[in-house]
Amino acid sequence: MHPIDQFTPQEPILFQPTELLSPDYIKQSSDELYARISPLYSVDEERWLSELLPLAKPTEAERDAASEQTRKLVEYVRRDSKSVKMVDSLLLEYSLDTQEGILLMSLAEALIRVPDNYTADALIRDKMSVADWKKHLKDNNGMMVNASTWGLMMTGRVVSIDSSTTASGFLDRMTKKMGEPMIRAAMQKAMRIMGHQFVLGETIEEANRNSQPYRNKGYTYSFDMLGEAAITNKDAEKYFNDYLHAIKSTANIKVKEGMPKPSVSIKLSALHPRYEATQEAQVFGRLRQRCLLLIEAAREVNVDLSIDAEEADRLEISLKLFESLYRDPITAGWDGLGLVVQGYSKRAIAIFAWLASLATEVGDRIPLRLVKGAYWDTEIKLAQQKGLSGYPVWTRKEGTDTAYLACARFLLSDHLRGLIWPQFATHNAHTLASVMTMSSHRDFEFQRLHGMGDALYDHILQTYQIPVRIYAPVGAHQDLLPYLVRRLLENGANSSFVHQLLDKSYPIDKLTVHPYDKLVANEHLHNPEIPLPLEIYGEREASYGPNIFVDSQWQPFEAAIAEQRKKTWTATSIIDGQAISEYTKEGATHQLESQNVLAPWNHNVKAGEVQYANAEIANQAIEAAVAGQAAWQAVPAARRAEILRKTADLYEENYAELMALCQLEAGKTMQDSIDEIKEAVDFCRFYADEAERLAAEVHEITDLSGKSLRQVYKARGTFVCISPWNFPLAIYTGQIVAALAAGNTVVAKPAEQTSLIAHFGAQLMYQAGVPSEALQFVVGAGEVGGALTASDQIAGVIFTGSTQTAQRINQSLNNHAQTSGELPI
Repeated sequence: MHPIDQFTPQEPILFQPTELLSPDYIKQSSDELYARISPLYSVDEERWLSELLPLAKPTEAERDAASEQTRKLVEYVRRDSKSVKMVDSLLLEYSLDTQEGILLMSLAEALIRVPDNYTADALIRDKMSVADWKKHLKDNNGMMVNASTWGLMMTGRVVSIDSSTTASGFLDRMTKKMGEPMIRAAMQKAMRIMGHQFVLGETIEEANRNSQPYRNKGYTYSFDMLGEAAITNKDAEKYFNDYLHAIKSTANIKVKEGMPKPSVSIKLSALHPRYEATQEAQVFGRLRQRCLLLIEAAREVNVDLSIDAEEADRLEISLKLFESLYRDPITAGWDGLGLVVQGYSKRAIAIFAWLASLATEVGDRIPLRLVKGAYWDTEIKLAQQKGLSGYPVWTRKEGTDTAYLACARFLLSDHLRGLIWPQFATHNAHTLASVMTMSSHRDFEFQRLHGMGDALYDHILQTYQIPVRIYAPVGAHQDLLPYLVRRLLENGANSSFVHQLLDKSYPIDKLTVHPYDKLVANEHLHNPEIPLPLEIYGEREASYGPNIFVDSQWQPFEAAIAEQRKKTWTATSIIDGQAISEYTKEGATHQLESQNVLAPWNHNVKAGEVQYANAEIANQAIEAAVAGQAAWQAVPAARRAEILRKTADLYEENYAELMALCQLEAGKTMQDSIDEIKEAVDFCRFYADEAERLAAEVHEITDLSGKSLRQVYKARGTFVCISPWNFPLAIYTGQIVAALAAGNTVVAKPAEQTSLIAHFGAQLMYQAGVPSEALQFVVGAGEVGGALTASDQIAGVIFTGSTQTAQRINQSLNNHAQTSGELPI
C-alpha cells in the first residue's frame, strides 16, 4: 500500500461551506469543528474549491455594485498625485518581469546583509554591469525615476570598466577605484530609503511619533516588532522584552472616542526557538507562559494583542495554543486577544467556523484578521521539497481571492456579530468593494500595511467611515530584510493588484472583474502549471513524505511506527541469497557469534541482533558477485530500471518499518528519518531513469584513421559499496542502485553500526527482483571492508566515510593498478 493511502486520509471530513451561514452550525461543539480543520491541509484543490464556490459566488446585484465601486476607487487613486511614492514609481518601471527589475530585486535582497566592502562591491558589479538601463529612460517617467535610471546607467559603466594593467587603462582604473566606494554607499543608502517606506520607525517611540499624522486622520495602528523566528532562547527573551516594551509604549497613545484601540502584533516563533508541533510540551510550557504575561500586560493598559499568522506547518499548534490562552482565566472577560488567518490556506474557512464556535462557548469577542497570505512561494516550495500529497495553499491567485471572499461572507454573517470582530486586511480595491457590498452592517474594520495603499484608504476612511488600522512594522535596519523583500515582491510583480492599480496603462475594466468569474473561467480550478509535489519531475515520481506537523497525517503515521517499534530485527550476511551464520576455516566450520544492537539514545532498548562476518566470508561474497556478473550484465537496462523502481515502491510501502529502524538503530529524529527514506527512494528512481537513458545513448565517433566507431556504455564488473552510519539507508541505497543500474554486480558492506537497516533494505531489493547473484550483502567491521577492497577481482569501490579510511582504500586500489590497471573509487 502506498504511504499516501496509509497516512493521508483519502476522504477528508468535508462539509458544505454554505452550512456556515446557518446560526446552528457554530452551535456544534468546538472540538467537533476543530476535527474538521486538519484533514483539509492538502485536500484536493479542485474538489474543495468547488465546495467553496457557492459561498463566494456574488449575486448579480453584488457583482455590479462591487464592479462599479472598484472602478470609482481605482479612478480616485489614479487621480491622486500623491498615491504613487518614489519606491512605487521605481517598481512600476523596474517590475519583476524585466531583467533590470530582477537584478535590482536581487541586489535589494542581498546587499543589506553583505558584511564586507569587497563582497558588496563584487555583488554590485555582478548585478549592475549586465543590464540595459538606457531603455528605461522615458519621457512619461517622472523626474526622480529618470534621475535614478541615469544613476544606474553611470553605475553600470563604472563597475564595468576593465581592470587591465596597461598604461592606457590607468585612468579607467582610478575612476573605478574612486567610484566603487561611492557607489557602494549610494546603493546601501538606497536600500535603507526603500526600507523606510515600509517601516514606521526603528523604535516603538519613534513609530508612535511618526504615526501621529495618520492618527489625526482617523487611523488606528497595530505595531509589529520586526524580527523573524528566534534561533536561541536569548533571541526569544529579547523579542519578549521588545513586545512588552511595545505594549507599554502603545498604551501612551491617546485614542479618540469611538476609534478602535491600538494593538500590538506578536509572532509566536519569535518567543520560542523550538516553536513547532514536535515540541508541543515546550510550547505549552515556556511559550504559553510568555504569552500570558504579554496578555496580562496588554489587558492592564487597554492594548489589544494579535497573534500573527506564520507558515502552514505552525498553524495547528498555534490554534491549540490560542484556545488555551483564550480559555485561560487571565483572558476571561477580555475581547482583546486576536488571531490572524491566511486566506490562501485551504483550512481557513474551517478555522473561522471553529473560532466562532469557541467564541460561542466562552462568550468573549475575538478580533480576527483575514489576510491573503505572506508565504505562498515558501509553502509551494516546501510542499515540493517534503514530497507532500498536495499543497496547503491555493495555486491560483484568483483561487485565493475567491476563498478570501467566501471567508468574508461568513465573517460578515449577522449571527457572528458580538462573537467575532472581522478585520479585513487587503490592498485590493475589488476585495474592499466586495466586502462592503456583501455586508449588511459596519461591525468590522479594514487593515493596510504602512507604506502601501495610502490614497486608497484615505478615501475609504473619509467616504465610508469604516475603521482602518495600519499594520506598521517597527525595528532596526538589520531586522528589515525579510519584510522588505516580501513587500518588494508583492509590489514589483506585474500580476499584483497593487502594481496594476498604480499602473495607469493597465485597463480599469480588468481590475473590476470579480475573482469568482476569473476562477470559473479557467478550465481547471487549480493551476495546471504548478504540478503536484509528487509530479514535479515529470514522468519520474518524486518521493513521498508525510507531514509530521499536521495532525491528520502525523497521527496515523506515528501509530504505524509505534507498532513497528515493538519488533526486533536480525541481520547477517547474505551470499547467493543464503543467510550466512557460519564459515569454514582450515577445514573446520565455525558459528558466527550474535551481538545485541542497542538504541544509541537508550541502551536499555534492544533493536535486534547482528552476526558480523569476517575476511573469509568477505572473499566468498566477492567470488559470488564475480560469478554473477555476466548474467546481471546481460539483463536489459529496461528490466534493471523496472527492478529499481520496484525497490523504491517497496521502500515506500514499508515506510513505518524503515522509520522505526532509523530511530532505533541510527538514533535519527522523525524528520531526519523521513528525509533518509525519501532520499533513498529518489536514488532508486533517478538511477532507473539514467540506466534507460544511457543504454539508449549511442555516440558515433571517428578515429584518427577516419574509421567510424560506435561508442556505447557497458558495465565494468563487481563493485564494493561501503556506506556510512550517518546515512544508513540513503547513501547505502544510492551506492548500490547506481552500480546495479549500470549492470555491475555489487558487494555491499554497510557501516557496522547500522547493519539492521541495511539488511532490511537488502531484503526489499531482493523482493523487488534484484537477483541473488547480483547483490551480495556483508556485515562487519573495518577488517571486512579491508578484505573486500584488497581483492584483485573487483572493478571499483564506491565509498562514503572518513578521510582516513578513504586513504587506506586508495592505497589498496593503487596496489591493484600494478597488475590490473587503475580502479575507480
